[in-house]
Order: sequence, then C-alpha cells, then structure tokens
Amino acid sequence: MAHTPWVIDVTMESFQSVVVDGSRTRPVVVDFWAPWCGPCRRLGPMLEQLAEEKNGAFLLAKVNTDHNPDLAQAFQVEGIPAVFAIRDAKIVNHFVGVMPEPELRAWIESLAPSPAQESPDLQQALELEKTNPPAAAELYRSMLAQAPTDPAARVGLARILLASPGQEAEATQLLTGIDFGDFTGEAKRLQTLVALRSVPHTDADLQNAQADPTPEGRLKLAQILAARGDYTAALDTLLAIAEVDQQLGRSAVRERMLQIFEVIGPRSELANEYRRKLQVLLY
Repeated sequence: MAHTPWVIDVTMESFQSVVVDGSRTRPVVVDFWAPWCGPCRRLGPMLEQLAEEKNGAFLLAKVNTDHNPDLAQAFQVEGIPAVFAIRDAKIVNHFVGVMPEPELRAWIESLAPSPAQESPDLQQALELEKTNPPAAAELYRSMLAQAPTDPAARVGLARILLASPGQEAEATQLLTGIDFGDFTGEAKRLQTLVALRSVPHTDADLQNAQADPTPEGRLKLAQILAARGDYTAALDTLLAIAEVDQQLGRSAVRERMLQIFEVIGPRSELANEYRRKLQVLLY
C-alpha cells in the first residue's frame, strides 16, 4: 500500500465514518479487493499512486472482501476488483475489473464536482429544502426559467414535489431524460418512488389486500404498503412471503425489495438489515 494518508483500509466498523461521512467533504473511492486476486494486484497500485498524486482530492478506501464479506454483500459485489465512487454519501460511479491507466485517470478526474454542483443558487436551494421547501421550490423554478434543462434544478424540484403525494405527474416530467451525469442516481431513485406509488393504494385497496391470505394477496399488500410509504411493514410482509414460498422470494419478492432499497438508500441500515434477512431465508 502507498504510504499516504489518502489510502486507508476500511472495515464494517469504520465504514460509516471513513466512507459515508468522509464523502461529504471529498470524494471517496472504495476498492473491493482480495490478496489472491491477480487483477486486484494490478489495479490497486494504480489507484494508490493516483491517491498519492492527487494529495487529498479523493480518499481511497480499501476493502478486503475476505475480511469484510458483509460490506461486499451490501454493495452487491459479484466480481473483484470492484470500485465505487462515493460523493455526499451516494454512489456516483462504479466499475468492475481493471482499467488502463489513462482511462482510470479520466475516471478519477470525473469525480470532481461539476459546475452545476458548485452553483450558489443550487447550494442555497439545497439548504432551503431542509428549512423552507416552498422557498426552495420557488428557487428551483427560477433556475429552470433561466435554464430549462438544468438537471440539478429538475431533480431538486421533483424531490420537493414528491415529498407529498399527488404531484407525481409533474415530477415524472421533470425527471424524464436525466440519463447521465451527477444527478442520474437521485433521478433514478425518485423515478422508482413514482413507480412504487403507481400502485392503487387507497384505504379500500389496503383493506381488500389485507383480507387475501394467499402469497399473491400478500404480495399485493406489500406493494400497497410501499406505495403508502410504509416501507418497514412492506419489507416485513415480503419476508413473510419468502418464508413460505422461496420461488416468489427469489423473483417477485426480491424485485420489490430492490425497488424499496433504491428509494430508502441501497446502503442504508434498513436496506442492509432486510437484505441479510432475505439472504438467510433463501440460502
């Protein structure tokens, strides 16, 4: 390992402070590797050298998958080396395998904040979202009046609209076409939220589903609970289905859980907890 403060071995215990919290001040690159992995031994030194060269522009967090299988599972790592870029506690890019050094350098360079992210109006709007959402929405609309395709303003306004039900149509229109760039991940999360809410979920729908004891009825109940935003109850219902029907557990149940994980955060504590519970039931 390179002798630099910008390369750190990370475990499950230190992941929150080093990676999640640390990514709020600088990008964090998480390298999932193992000592027996030949491609890892080729990629690792290149990443470490870049971390040393960049001198704090990003932090390289090394995760030995042999010692930290839970972290690898949480990131759904199926092959190594697997590299994830984290910024502001969100995955913004990733790749699997070994990149040629020029491509790897370009990939690292892409982690720098874009001009849109550094916009004073955007920073003000993000702060207002915490304390005064209507004022934030007004500022986002002002930004869109000047630049109708601005992905930051479109995603921000959609997020505010989806904070309460009934405004999914406008939010969907705002999110359409945001297929690349810094705001793709949040756009995808919000689109998944809209998809969850598309299931009819009135009180009558809920009561009808609660009265159906079949696995299919339970699946419908879970969808309705998720549409109503009761994610823990929805996940508990899905686990109960998987317990009695492993075929559904590996197909429809897993698919619905992944949708919920996307909305609540794929690496959140709640998602990690229920991912482990499903794993235990099925395998």
